[in-house]
Amino acid sequence: MRINRSQCACFAIALLCVVNACSAAPTIERRLPPVGIDIPQADRDRLTADVGVLKDELSTLREHMRLADVEVYVKAVDYALIHNEFYNAKDVQKADRLLSTAKERVAELKAMKTPWHRQQGLVVRGYRSHIDDSVQPYGLEIPADIDFKKRVPLYIWLHGRGDTATDLHFIDQRQTKPGQIHPVGAIVLHPFGRQCVGYKSAGEIDVWEAAFDVLQNYPIDVNRIVLMGFSMGGAGAWHLGAHYADSLVAISPGAGFAETARYNNLQPEAYPPWYEQRLWGQYDVPDYARNLLNVPVVAYSGELDKQIQAAHVMEEAYRENGRELPHIIGPGMGHKYHPDSLKELLSKMADAVEDGLNRTPTKVSLQTRTLRYNKMFWVQARGLQEHWLDARVDAEILEDGRIHVTTKNISELRLTPHKNMAGVTIELDGETVVVPKTELPNPVADLKRDGKWQLSDLQEYRDDLQKRIGLHGPIDDAFMEPFLVVTPSGKSTNAELQQWIEFEQQHFIDRWRALMRGELRIKQDINVTEEDLLTYHLVAWGTPETNVFLRELAESDSTSPIRWTNETVQVGTQSFDAKHHVPVFIYPRGERYLVVNSGLTFREGHDRTNSLQNPKLPDWAVIDIRQPPNDVTPGKVVAADFFDERWQLKKRIIAPESQSETP
Repeated sequence: MRINRSQCACFAIALLCVVNACSAAPTIERRLPPVGIDIPQADRDRLTADVGVLKDELSTLREHMRLADVEVYVKAVDYALIHNEFYNAKDVQKADRLLSTAKERVAELKAMKTPWHRQQGLVVRGYRSHIDDSVQPYGLEIPADIDFKKRVPLYIWLHGRGDTATDLHFIDQRQTKPGQIHPVGAIVLHPFGRQCVGYKSAGEIDVWEAAFDVLQNYPIDVNRIVLMGFSMGGAGAWHLGAHYADSLVAISPGAGFAETARYNNLQPEAYPPWYEQRLWGQYDVPDYARNLLNVPVVAYSGELDKQIQAAHVMEEAYRENGRELPHIIGPGMGHKYHPDSLKELLSKMADAVEDGLNRTPTKVSLQTRTLRYNKMFWVQARGLQEHWLDARVDAEILEDGRIHVTTKNISELRLTPHKNMAGVTIELDGETVVVPKTELPNPVADLKRDGKWQLSDLQEYRDDLQKRIGLHGPIDDAFMEPFLVVTPSGKSTNAELQQWIEFEQQHFIDRWRALMRGELRIKQDINVTEEDLLTYHLVAWGTPETNVFLRELAESDSTSPIRWTNETVQVGTQSFDAKHHVPVFIYPRGERYLVVNSGLTFREGHDRTNSLQNPKLPDWAVIDIRQPPNDVTPGKVVAADFFDERWQLKKRIIAPESQSETP
């Protein structure tokens, strides 16, 4: 049996752990991407040298606007070398092809040329993500007869799961192999989606960042954007479609999954803690089904495919809302398209493209559980009575100009259906609100529920502490926007705690690179600038003893309800010995988040299925570090909960091992 270097390293660490009576840091096996084979040392040396030369050349072109179109090629090979992402002897040839293209593009950039900008056929390009400043690739299929002087439809195609389909393999495929759909007169976008995270977290944002980059560089008709995908891509089409239906002219999920519990055959007695169940509401599509009623949706399943389950779940959700889900079933097919079914499906997408997206429909439905997904067309939820419970707005413009609205679990609402709302009567949950007539046009009606619905004078949020758009949690929400990892300049006198912090901090850095395909922005606390504070969410590691920002939180008159000293971690009436316990939480710091001692809360053990790559911790938790970190948890969770809508503790004591919210 052949053992590669990574396996040897894991064995050595495990042996050291035994010798030292397990005093060493734990080891967690990386599941995504899996460790590949060892390539010949001569090939590794040659590729490493070529990558180094190209990095040096790219550094001289740093100001070029389209540098990412080249950097994605170099990064793909670099990461393959770092993480050992070669899975076949022929993969070395893929790396050579990518570096050859990179060299060509570098030469063209030096000559002030970018011929791939108007290349037709299969094209690979890249963009720089605002989340972590990483370059991310995407593929395009551009018909030979495309007229770049006219606006054209865009079909976004989400690929299926590929554990080994890292940047290297994705780019090679996208420049050599056409995809499954070839709509006439349209450009097809293949997002990378950060490889294999089910188009969740940063993978969700990747789809829209790639699409925006395409919109910046090609004549796309923004009212004719179609979202499609199959398998993992079908799951992505379900939840992305449900979250952003008002940006899409049509949606077609193929196979995939649509929710967590039933897809994983979980029985109630095996459910995770109650707060994790609540967090299923981030991506469980039935919780957003009413959004899908706004636009055409056509599901596809193979007749014999077990993943037809997802479409059946969504058929139930549609019926609960008084509608039938169009569902094309490929006769006799397993986990793939029937050719005739695909033709029928593409015909229905083409019909929707022909009609175009109506951005001012008279009827709008919005359904959500978080202000992360707060808008459908001219209806925007700006406050919830309680996060992670079902929230709805159904609005209709009547023929006489009145607006009829019903809501559920909504505390603040914005309506923008007309160019001028002045004088409009709004019938809202049985109450009547009249927008005053003004001399100047007023396109917005802001409403707030304070005992009863009334107009709000505020166009923006108040300065007081409340959960609002962009500041609502949970912990993982911070990793969907630009963030900065802030490491401590000091070391804790508690050796056990220091080891935990160092391990979890490094685990986050390594996991982000391997799973999310990017490098984290990292600064020591003493080097963080005022510009950083205005630009980024802070992810601070350490203790009040070791990190300036955690000390500031502990010593100030902060409204944070979690107090941490050298002796105790105090959460409301619950007190924990600080020698063995660490708080992890998210809290507002001005207009940005401060995350304390946490990276992504879903871990390697959840990577076995994309359906489990959901947030696992709510707004705050207390971790007993006497239980070492493993592939599903950073330690023993001894308390956890969401903050209320004012970012304060809820008046209860939580036992996290219970499946119930009120044990």
